[in-house]
Amino acid sequence: MDLFKQKIEELRRKINEANYNYYILDNPTISDAEYDRLMRELQQLEESYPQYKTADSPTQRVGASQLTKFSTVTHRIPLLSLDNAMDEAEVLEFVSRVQKAPGKQLEFVAEPKIDGLAVELVYENGIFVSGSTRGDGITGEDITQNLKTIRSIPLQLRSNQHPIPSLLEVRGEVYMDRNDFERLNEQQLAEGKPAFANPRNSAAGSLRQLDSRITANRSLSIFCYAPGSCEGFSFKTHIEFLQTLPLWGFRINPLIKLCKTTDELIDYYRSIETKRDTISYDIDGVVFKVNSITQQEELGIKSRSPRWAIAGKFKAKQEITRILDIETSVGRTGAITPVAHLQPVRIGGVTVSNATLHNQDEIDRKDIRVGDWVVIQRAGDVIPQVVKVMTERRNGAEKPYRIPAECPVCRSHITRPEGEAKHRCQNMNCPAQIKGRIQHFVSKRALNIDGLGDRLIEQMVDSGLINSVADIYFLKKESLAALERMADKSAQNVINAIDASRETTLARFIYALGIRNVGEHMGKVLEREFKDLETLIAADYERLEAIEGIGPIVARAIRDFFDEENNLQTVNRLLEGGVGIAKSKTGIQDERFARKTFIFTGTLTKFTRDEAKEIVEKKGGKASSSVSNKTDYVVVGENAGSKAGKAKELGVKIISEEEFFEMVNNPFFNKQP
Repeated sequence: MDLFKQKIEELRRKINEANYNYYILDNPTISDAEYDRLMRELQQLEESYPQYKTADSPTQRVGASQLTKFSTVTHRIPLLSLDNAMDEAEVLEFVSRVQKAPGKQLEFVAEPKIDGLAVELVYENGIFVSGSTRGDGITGEDITQNLKTIRSIPLQLRSNQHPIPSLLEVRGEVYMDRNDFERLNEQQLAEGKPAFANPRNSAAGSLRQLDSRITANRSLSIFCYAPGSCEGFSFKTHIEFLQTLPLWGFRINPLIKLCKTTDELIDYYRSIETKRDTISYDIDGVVFKVNSITQQEELGIKSRSPRWAIAGKFKAKQEITRILDIETSVGRTGAITPVAHLQPVRIGGVTVSNATLHNQDEIDRKDIRVGDWVVIQRAGDVIPQVVKVMTERRNGAEKPYRIPAECPVCRSHITRPEGEAKHRCQNMNCPAQIKGRIQHFVSKRALNIDGLGDRLIEQMVDSGLINSVADIYFLKKESLAALERMADKSAQNVINAIDASRETTLARFIYALGIRNVGEHMGKVLEREFKDLETLIAADYERLEAIEGIGPIVARAIRDFFDEENNLQTVNRLLEGGVGIAKSKTGIQDERFARKTFIFTGTLTKFTRDEAKEIVEKKGGKASSSVSNKTDYVVVGENAGSKAGKAKELGVKIISEEEFFEMVNNPFFNKQP
């Protein structure tokens, strides 16, 4: 072996071993100075002999080029959320419910519920290849470069104590220690930047930096707690999986415990709650999971959460303070939220000066008034909210509050959609929501304008270059090139992408407008129903509600959107800017797909999941995500999950990907009599 290659590999081994001892075993074996010396020597050798540089080298934790946006990742197995138990009684209800499952008395694995950001780490043959956020549980954002900066995440798995699977997905929670959070805020304030609200926000914000060098300067940690896909290895129990993780180089929470009885489980719940303030990181509860993997599979999952696990939440911390004023804030989707400005009070080590009042119904139900003395708590230890009004302290000077009829930002009309608790600003160009509107408008499934990332949109809006989605189609290359980090070539690429988006379909255009409750599928329903945009805009409420699949809430949302003059002006300006909408073809294209609901599960090889869904919808069907009695077909790919079992249980027809492929391409396949 080449001597330099041998030296490089030896340095990597020493650095990886030092990281393992420091971050996983909490037992440093070399000094910081020695660690820095080894790292500098390795960097110099890799620079001199780049042919030996590898992606899993400790030097590659930082240094990737800055991203313009995060790409989307589809999880092989959904990252489900957990149901909550709000007190001991609800924890015991959960235990009683799952104990009825077949088999012997159940054991539970208990662990603190970290208040951080859920992520998934993917390893192929022991090498860290990608990492992503939880997202909506089905898809997340690719944050691989940022996760590489966290030294407690191994870039290469240890193999000297345990065999390594060919594919291993590990879920964990990235968090920031309270002391590191305080130091970060001190630094933020010293640099004239706003402080973070809490450790969770700072961890989430750090992981979503497009420049991994910024993330590297934040002290982030991780506890790993659950498997995703695992090929080439299997576990009989959850505790066995957790005990194996450190052997591969992962960090697990030292407070994890196997509870063999209900009494042990409740004792653990009480014990961790009493320790919560002495632990160096934020927790908001305890997670209990059935230990046996077989029993987990027998219990199964619901649409968004497993039946075999629950989060036992802790009691919220409360204080008494006074409401000084109430104002409304406008969210990025136009939602109007009343906010109480409070006499500052410390709750759980954090100074609270504002609290959400949620909506008008909540204000009316609790009879909250300006000037009231109220009990405040941090819900989930994060969001302050009013628990109750201390009416006995009233002196008659308190003032009732009503959400105003006009948006506090743009002065457009505020409406309260039927069936919703939230009031909303209908103006799609409202400054409070314009950045989010533009980000949605240019997204892949909308107008698909490649190159218009979040950071560039921020620059364009903040500089006044664009103030509505329509302004995109009047941009000049020279104006773009003048922005920070832009040049002629980059600006021309953006202009080319904008030009390429000018020809679109009615379904994409409708979806891109961001009408409340009108997603991709509803856009296609409207495209099939109406010949052109003008006919849709002119359709009254009764005409819209009469369409199959559109109820009163969606019909009202569409009418409210087009009844807003600002929105009509924006649509007309989009057309003036050269956006062309192809005439839609009405009528059902394929009777085998029309009005049929398809579910896709497992890994597809002939199509991507999005391509398969698009085929179904183009042929008049619907692609859904959860199996029910209304499902017509479940298409099963490789490594299919629980949806196939659910389909079998409900008697839903199951077909292979090959059969679906044949159905798509052979007009006589599965033809209904």
